[in-house]
Amino acid sequence: MTESSSSPGKGSRPVTVTFAGIPMLEGAGVRLRRVFGQAQASLFDPFLLLDHFRSGDPADYVAGFPWHPHRGIETVTYMLDGRVEHADSLGNAGTIDSGDLQWMSASSGILHQEMPQRKEGVLEGLQLWVNLPAGRKMAVPAYRDLRAGRIPKVPVPNGGQVRVVAGEYAGQQGPIRNIAANPTFLDVSLPQGASWEAPLPAEDNAFVYALEGRPRVGPGAGTELEEGQVGLLGTGDRVTLRAAHASSRALVIAGRPLHEPIAWYGPIVMNTQQQLAEALRELRLGTFVRDREPLQE
Repeated sequence: MTESSSSPGKGSRPVTVTFAGIPMLEGAGVRLRRVFGQAQASLFDPFLLLDHFRSGDPADYVAGFPWHPHRGIETVTYMLDGRVEHADSLGNAGTIDSGDLQWMSASSGILHQEMPQRKEGVLEGLQLWVNLPAGRKMAVPAYRDLRAGRIPKVPVPNGGQVRVVAGEYAGQQGPIRNIAANPTFLDVSLPQGASWEAPLPAEDNAFVYALEGRPRVGPGAGTELEEGQVGLLGTGDRVTLRAAHASSRALVIAGRPLHEPIAWYGPIVMNTQQQLAEALRELRLGTFVRDREPLQE
């Protein structure tokens, strides 16, 4: 973790702290990097965790993420290259291909599996966990399957493009809507020498994750993010990126903070230890998934 000396203020948001992430072994043996997680969750509220998996060796990912539970959160799976097959206890099944995104609201409880498929070359994707407010943790689960062709692509005037998954940019509304965190999710690609700026809700927590290149983020010279590094943004009402040294690609993600207590055990995130104990008891008894129709949006 490194900290910037920039002082936040109204205007372009500065980077206040950066994280490089740590290698992890998850699921049945998937090698990935945890960009941020439980130790940083209070800083990134309402976002709980960001994992990035990237490998050209199928042995690093084919074991996948077999059947496991979720409650109290939303999981966002974004495939950059390759495919993941998924299925869940509510009857949803399919494939997340390159450029596709799945936004799943586990809410009151879901069991699912995600199995990366062997491919030539590099398989790459991300998973983001978004916390749910107390009033929605036991709601009916919802499932949103977003194909790449449905994500608006907006050209940047000085080169590049922005994929608008959620929120709004240049008059384009992202197709992921009606989410408790009211998120902004932008995938920004810039050629070398290009700059980009967009408004962000001043009340939201926000971060930038560098996928490619070394984008500079914030006012003035900004803070340079290395590839695979995340920068938490300070206060302000917009975000600024510059591809100073090479073409760059970054995710810009923001959401409304919850400021609620967290009780967290593995894939279950509730507000109290009692709620957490109840969820684990239901898992043991086989009553974890409620007998209700899921919402598909």
